[in-house]
Amino acid sequence: MTAFIEISSVAGALFLPAGLARPATVTESQWADHRLLTRTAEEFAGLDADGAVEAVAAARRLRARADAAEARAVARLAVVRGKDASVAKEVALEARISETAAATRIARGTDLVHRMPLLLAAMDAGDIEGYPAGQILEATAMLDNSQARQVDDLLAAKLASGRLQFTDPYSLVRATRRLVENVDPDGQTTRARKARAGRKVVLSPQDNGMATLSADLPAEVAASAYARVDAMARRLRNNGDHRTLEQLRADVYAALLLGQDPGAGAPRAAAVVFLHMPITTALTISDSGCELAGYGPLPAAIAREIMTNPHSMIRKVLTDPASGAVRDLGRTRRRPSAFLRDFVTARDRECAAPGCHRPAHRCDYDHLHEWGELGVTADHNGGAKCERDHYRKDQPGWTLTHEPASGTSSITTPTGRTYTKTLQPITEPAPSTPDIPRQRCRERDTATTEPPF
Repeated sequence: MTAFIEISSVAGALFLPAGLARPATVTESQWADHRLLTRTAEEFAGLDADGAVEAVAAARRLRARADAAEARAVARLAVVRGKDASVAKEVALEARISETAAATRIARGTDLVHRMPLLLAAMDAGDIEGYPAGQILEATAMLDNSQARQVDDLLAAKLASGRLQFTDPYSLVRATRRLVENVDPDGQTTRARKARAGRKVVLSPQDNGMATLSADLPAEVAASAYARVDAMARRLRNNGDHRTLEQLRADVYAALLLGQDPGAGAPRAAAVVFLHMPITTALTISDSGCELAGYGPLPAAIAREIMTNPHSMIRKVLTDPASGAVRDLGRTRRRPSAFLRDFVTARDRECAAPGCHRPAHRCDYDHLHEWGELGVTADHNGGAKCERDHYRKDQPGWTLTHEPASGTSSITTPTGRTYTKTLQPITEPAPSTPDIPRQRCRERDTATTEPPF
């Protein structure tokens, strides 16, 4: 008896003998996404909010799969043509991009195929597009192929466990940097020193009579400089200046460089940056777990240099060895004390809202359960929220939750979609050791036999 298999598409269904039917190369969900491309302008105009957001999600998945297909194609072309310099030119003409951009895509595709195949598989699944995948690749660029594949495996394991989500590409890149540090700790310090030796200032012309002045600086220097410019700009705005905050930052930045008075003095706290470091690293017992707030991981040697700077201030933060989380602390008045704000800043490190990474020292203290509804001012009822997300939680249709103990936050949009993030601990939880039964200890103490050595 011959078995038949149904082969269907939007055009209809066809039944073929099982021996002639090829396995389906497109899943039902992939086909549903592909139908997005056949929608007319009139169909898009009739979508409700939920349908419009789902169309955005389908477009993202299609772009991710297209980026994966292009990566495989350009990687194959590079293999077929070898190191022929004309490969980038041909890709540039066909993709309608610059030759420099084409060379970047060829390098990205080659790395995805040969160095990080699991990341490429995530693109095939529609989970991540080519641009954020390229940022992850950049974080592993200094590793050899075997080390890059090890990072690929570890990153995939974190995503599979739910400790990381594809919805937050910034956290993926930051987690990748930590994994690179773990896989190649010695090389991390060497590369950091080399990068610091290459610090520079670049002037890039832009359109409409504008230009960008940028500087590659050590992370703690850049963070401190930005904090000072930001504080001076906010002080001008609070004093009645009608320029936008972005305009004020740019004008203060230019005035300082030109030696002019920007119109406000920066308070001493304006140039404070937060560096988190395990005590074992500070004592040179280990070389891991250092993170600069708002930036990400730093090599231990560089972090110790910052710590030993005579202008640095050291504070002790106690963490739970079982989870790596900052331990609890409480207060009862409405406005948080300076100590409580510092504690929440050290614990949360950044805005608690998913998708936002503004450093906690530039955020508000947010009562999770409102003070007016008998919520206490305490660390377990408070979290760091940037000004925008602080106000957003009170907007109709938006729900933001935060669990300080676990570092897990979620946000639900007006269309009912929920996104979560979990703050990764700076110090990895200590491995548990089994307790030794007391009875066995007593028996060992009272034994009369000779020890086996």
